[in-house]
Amino acid sequence: MFNKILIANRGEIACRVMETARNMGVKTVAVYSDADALSKHVAMADEAVHIGGSAPAESYLKGDVIIAAAKETGAQAIHPGYGFLSENPDFVDAVEKAGLTFIGPSADAIRKMGLKDAAKVLMEEAGVPVVPGYHGANQDADFLAAEAVKIGYPVLIKAVAGGGGKGMRLVEVPKDFADALASAQGEATTAFGNPDVLIEKYILQPRHIEVQVFGDGTHAVHLFERDCSLQRRHQKVIEEAPAPGMTADVREAMGMAGVRAAEAIGYKGAGTVEFIVDGANGLRTDGFWFMEMNTRLQVEHPVTEAITGVDLVGWQLRVAAGESLPASQDELAIFGHSFEVRLYAEDVPKGFLPATGTLSHLSFPDGARSDSGVRAGDTISPFYDPMIAKIITHGPTRAVALSRMRTALAETQVGGTVTNLAFLGALCDHDGFADGQVDTGLIARDLDTLVQEVAPTAAQIGWAGMAALGLHEATQTEEGFNLWGPLARSVTLTHGEDDHAIKVMMDGESKADILVGDTSVRATRIGGGWHLDGKRAAPVSVSEGKVSLFARYGMEFDVIDPLVVEIDAGAAGNVISAPMPGLVKAIFAEAGQEVKEGDRLAILEAMKMEHSLLAARDGVIAEVLAHAGDQVQEGAALIQLVEEAEEAAA
Repeated sequence: MFNKILIANRGEIACRVMETARNMGVKTVAVYSDADALSKHVAMADEAVHIGGSAPAESYLKGDVIIAAAKETGAQAIHPGYGFLSENPDFVDAVEKAGLTFIGPSADAIRKMGLKDAAKVLMEEAGVPVVPGYHGANQDADFLAAEAVKIGYPVLIKAVAGGGGKGMRLVEVPKDFADALASAQGEATTAFGNPDVLIEKYILQPRHIEVQVFGDGTHAVHLFERDCSLQRRHQKVIEEAPAPGMTADVREAMGMAGVRAAEAIGYKGAGTVEFIVDGANGLRTDGFWFMEMNTRLQVEHPVTEAITGVDLVGWQLRVAAGESLPASQDELAIFGHSFEVRLYAEDVPKGFLPATGTLSHLSFPDGARSDSGVRAGDTISPFYDPMIAKIITHGPTRAVALSRMRTALAETQVGGTVTNLAFLGALCDHDGFADGQVDTGLIARDLDTLVQEVAPTAAQIGWAGMAALGLHEATQTEEGFNLWGPLARSVTLTHGEDDHAIKVMMDGESKADILVGDTSVRATRIGGGWHLDGKRAAPVSVSEGKVSLFARYGMEFDVIDPLVVEIDAGAAGNVISAPMPGLVKAIFAEAGQEVKEGDRLAILEAMKMEHSLLAARDGVIAEVLAHAGDQVQEGAALIQLVEEAEEAAA
């Protein structure tokens, strides 16, 4: 076994690897960027090495610098985590050339699975079923259009070097094919430097079921399946294991197909073979097809660990150190059911817009596993994925595991930024999902219902106002009232698009009347805690002009400073601003250009995603204030429209 390893990653996966390494008596080395200097994974490691600037290209993607850090610190092996360099075969070659061990598959195995078209050919040869489609080298647009007709619409265009939904387009009718192809190729070029695509038959009621495999370079086993069908825009939201409705014969067929795939490339370490499954008429042995293989540990690996009792990271270290497979296939079994949700800093009502912010408060429930790379006081950076944590529950049955997840989500507390907690809670309450009726289109079909924003009650607004005024913890008489009568204090809070004027009139130290607009709320301190109209007040956190109320999955209020002069609201439609810090990838406007409401004027890259910025109204471009390549802050004005009054005069 190794004495010391370096983790070439950050955030929750770096922390996850360190936990297992520590349990195995292995020392760890962290690497960090400028933005991560005070991060959790740096604090957890035995040693830490600074490797560059905040942008991944300046730090976590600099393989030579990471290898140098490993050698300087005496690390014997490098664990890549997932993302960044984890599936980069050139990095694997460089690690081994430096005399170090790569904790993962060989460069050859990664290359064989790195391009989806070549991988599908290889899988066909290994007897693994593949989706009908075209995976060849001919990228002529007319030829590809003809192939799409042969396959039969609807079809899916996918970047051969793709991932995360980038370079992927669904085409339902032939007339839309050319535009979709050009769009997919353009996005693929930007994201991966490779415009090539493949075309597949689109399954109308698809399920995404993947098989966890593990190999020692010669032999492989599978650790059963995970269902990752609950997706939004091809990105996973909730994963579970085992898959609902799975039968013994289908599990055997899929599991052995995964094993054949792994053994066909001499796979070593943890990997995932992803299948698209036709869920229209139940699971069948002839109703699943190979999509791709992820040659690394997956984000959702904890649900497999929960149902098998296997520490996959521990297995990775043991096999990389030269041991054979820790268990045979007949020694592996399923125990119960497990769910994982991905908790993100994102504004769901605003189209799942990734959010930044400093976490003023962070608390996870005791009854669930929480894998997180951040702590209270840490900042969600615009340079990386905005994941706060993965929350995992386990139970003897699917119903019990799901019930425990509902409780865990209700008890999770995040302050300082908006999150997708309410969205996750709505998914767990979805009748179809609870019944196991899952497919990749569920979220899209019911999106309007799932993202409905629940308005705070008057009592909740009033309680947030008390907290903003510092009255939520007042215990001494001079803090809450005076000797001559009720002390009135006022504050204005913003929640979403709404402003709320609040007036609090203290009546002694244990009573208060709160006026929220025209509604009155009675606050009473009972047993050291406040009650609003007879109900116990929710936990609350206050930090730097923000109030976080931990009710209904969390509510964020901003305190309005009465001394700040507000910008004329009428200007909002005239300025296209950056909704978050990020990189301006493209500008599609120039001075004097006429635009229509909804026209795409710019692309901002932030949180590893591209965001289109649209014109809020019809108008004429007055001025372009940014250029492609600019790094901008949240709220920065990018494009200015001519004032409507000026347009009318002209």
